[in-house]
Amino acid sequence: MSDTKTALVTGANKGLGYEIAAGLGARGYRVVVGARDRARGEAAVAKLLAAGVDAFAVPLDVTSDRSVAEAAALIDRLDVLVNNAGISGETGPGWVQDPTMLDLDVVRAVVDTNVYGVIRVTNAMLPLLRRSASPRIVNISSSVGSLTWQSDPTIDVGPIMAAYSPTKSFLNAITVHYARQFAGTKILINAACPGLVATDFTGFHGRPPQEAAATPIRLATLPDNGPTGRFFNDTGPIPW
Repeated sequence: MSDTKTALVTGANKGLGYEIAAGLGARGYRVVVGARDRARGEAAVAKLLAAGVDAFAVPLDVTSDRSVAEAAALIDRLDVLVNNAGISGETGPGWVQDPTMLDLDVVRAVVDTNVYGVIRVTNAMLPLLRRSASPRIVNISSSVGSLTWQSDPTIDVGPIMAAYSPTKSFLNAITVHYARQFAGTKILINAACPGLVATDFTGFHGRPPQEAAATPIRLATLPDNGPTGRFFNDTGPIPW
């Protein structure tokens, strides 16, 4: 087997996911582009190949057990998993989700992608990751998932997003439990806050995706004595 490490990035056909994939590819990783839309996944791979990155695409809908299982069957080796795919559930102007007016179908959809999707993909990929000499898992979270910051009136964490924000708190919590379960193993798992990123997800407000990819890439390439069960942004650990 080749010594080249392999990284799967979900939602990697565009935006932050693409830049994480490109950054890992530039560091010598073989990159697996997970994308719901096969054509968009292949288009992203074409760009990566043109940039000299060893890459291939797998159709991957994180909300589907069957899709995730089929994707896992297409991967022969896995050293890094970046759970990047996510949705906001935004349906109105101004990124406001009033908890008193929530559509529960929207909440269910956001939880299914942002939380259940991470659990679904992580558990399906664990047999591959356990065979790696230095497996890493990175869950893409957000500052709005920090209950410490959300509950502090002196900290501006943006508008009330009562469907989206709690899914990131849930994701943070499950990250801690995975870390506890992986204690004593080689698997390091952490949550990354990329900040406000200029993609279609945010209406292209925020910083460039290439810049925002730095923290996820750092966590994906941690040394064996690196941290686990933590939450990081560019400046270091941040409170859950």
